[in-house]
Amino acid sequence: MIKRLAVTMGDPAGIGPEVLAKSLCALGEATRHLVIFGSPTLLEKTADQLRLHCPSWTVLSTLRDLNACEGLAIFDPSPLDLDTLIFGQASAAGGQASVQYFEQAVEACLSGRVAGVVTCPINKVAVQLAGYVGDIGHQEILARLTRAPLTATLLMTTGLKVVHLSTHLSLGDAVRFVKKDTVIEKSRLALDSLRAWGYASPSLAMAALNPHGGEGGLIGREEVDEIGPAVEYLVSECQEDVRGPFPADTVFNRAIAGEFDAVLALYHDQGHIPIKVKDFERSVTATLGIPFVRTSVDHGTAYDLVGQGIADATSLQEALRVAQLMLEARLPEF
Repeated sequence: MIKRLAVTMGDPAGIGPEVLAKSLCALGEATRHLVIFGSPTLLEKTADQLRLHCPSWTVLSTLRDLNACEGLAIFDPSPLDLDTLIFGQASAAGGQASVQYFEQAVEACLSGRVAGVVTCPINKVAVQLAGYVGDIGHQEILARLTRAPLTATLLMTTGLKVVHLSTHLSLGDAVRFVKKDTVIEKSRLALDSLRAWGYASPSLAMAALNPHGGEGGLIGREEVDEIGPAVEYLVSECQEDVRGPFPADTVFNRAIAGEFDAVLALYHDQGHIPIKVKDFERSVTATLGIPFVRTSVDHGTAYDLVGQGIADATSLQEALRVAQLMLEARLPEF
């Protein structure tokens, strides 16, 4: 039985409305289990501009009306004045709408009205302009709303899965975050999540932080003092299949070759770069540690592409496909 998924429009001034309209058109009747959180007026206007024939939808006055809706539905918790919204630019109005879309979708997940949420991109500057100072991105909003004690980002693309020790931290702060206990916690979350999605005996490779894996402490001590001891603990005390730390310039190729099920990256770009180089268009983000499925496109608002009709909707279509698989306790092989 197909369960309902929420889909958030993201920043209305970005490419979210375009990739959403293109995805609805491409998926056709398969969208009947979706409920869009966003502006129906903007979605219709975008589809008209692109000459797309989207499936018909029902505009909901309240989320309570969802129970009686059998097809594609749209709910707008934050009506916009589209005449004053500046497209292709970060603004408080765009940031406010994007957070409201997401917050309401999360509440729908927590209340059981939908089984998960798929997100179009938000813009961190716009979110800050709207006054959400503590919310850097989707994951921080999720942690706040779900009160999850521990979350992590999982990136997936063709032949590669990467879990992140940290995401939205400066490089200096991310380095200070590399501690034995944190590495153990995030590794166990990653492995437990993989088991929940069908991996009976998941294997995890640990990326090194420093060049050449630190060369035994000659080029940094993190591998010796923090990462190595974490791996030893996970293997000896938790009986987990965790290996490394391996130099980051080789570990991702080894994972792509099938040696490991996933890699734990130690900071944002260390994990994002190999994913996006491997297959940018099909890459998908998922959040670990929350009580429902959440996937996302793995790209930003791309303000510079707004209005040109050239935004690629592949990532959103993959995020929708992956979310449905995750609801079935599976992960994609792509």
